[in-house]
Amino acid sequence: MSQGFISTNGAATGGHRDFAPEETGRGPGVPSPLTNNPKAGQWDGRKLSRGIVADYKRLVMTDGEGIRCSIYVSGCPFRCENCYNASIWDFQAGHPYTQELEDRIVKDLSLSYVQGITFLGGEPLLNTPTLIRLAKRVRQEFGHSKDIWCWTGYTWEELMRPGETPDKAELLSYVDILVDGRYIETEKNSLLQFRGSANQRIIDVQRSLETGEIVVWPKLHDQTRFIPEHYSKEREQEQARG
Repeated sequence: MSQGFISTNGAATGGHRDFAPEETGRGPGVPSPLTNNPKAGQWDGRKLSRGIVADYKRLVMTDGEGIRCSIYVSGCPFRCENCYNASIWDFQAGHPYTQELEDRIVKDLSLSYVQGITFLGGEPLLNTPTLIRLAKRVRQEFGHSKDIWCWTGYTWEELMRPGETPDKAELLSYVDILVDGRYIETEKNSLLQFRGSANQRIIDVQRSLETGEIVVWPKLHDQTRFIPEHYSKEREQEQARG
């Protein structure tokens, strides 16, 4: 987790640097609630995206259900306080998305034990040119035998409101499961499944689009207790009895 931030002019506001010292014109600014509530259509991924990928991870189990491949796109103006991926708020942080990378992702997804692909960031809904292309390829190659998960700082209600850019709806048409909402530090909860704060939801996208109302992922299963702490107490009790 970030311990500090870099202003847009490169001046450090804490102990953490997101880029090399010579990259003075890059990196995130200081998070502010005044800047992360866009109006409908205010942020357009077709204009903001630079087609940059910060990371690609294969065979992971933390970014959704089952064994997955995860692509992290760069650029996010939401700038949530204590964002885990603050180093890739910049739309130019990383490397260009290439045909070679796309082919590698498809090859990894072809493994029988891989359940699907996850879109993270950064903000996937503001990197629509890249992710619509990839989502189309996934559907062409695998149909619906591989699922698509996506994280976003947008809420479902914001994505559905009149005036939002059509590329967001197009990307959602390929997505199976959406984890929505900003990360809110004051609502942080480590017991939540696949979410960081209590305001976020895991949404069945296609069923929600069909019914016109939010349908929560039916497999949602949050923890009710912190497991390591529970085991620690059990060990203490066993030692006391011994």
